Amino acid sequence: MIRRTMRSWGARAEVIGGSMRPQLRSGDWLLVDPEAYAATGPAVGDLVLVPDPREPTRLLVKRVSDVYEGGRELWVRGDARDATSDSEVFGSVRASTVVGRPWFRYWPLSRLGRVV
Repeated sequence: MIRRTMRSWGARAEVIGGSMRPQLRSGDWLLVDPEAYAATGPAVGDLVLVPDPREPTRLLVKRVSDVYEGGRELWVRGDARDATSDSEVFGSVRASTVVGRPWFRYWPLSRLGRVV
């Protein structure tokens, strides 16, 4: 799960939970590029920030594992297979619902850097 705030850097998100371990951990704060997929949609392997289809006000960060329907539908998965709720549970998500691409971890400082 993600808690998002739209202050200072435009789009930021806090990781809550362990579904994206080891790449992302609970307590990581990320910068999100809301325009990353404006020209071209997400590709397999990309990180995306998407609304949870079961609870649309909740945002999830997941990795695209497949693209369907000419890029209109995405199959998203968590990296930690033992701790994730993803397309295996709720099915595909529409590419048009993608909020942005997490690209940089700015907190904690010990884990500062790009995320892929």
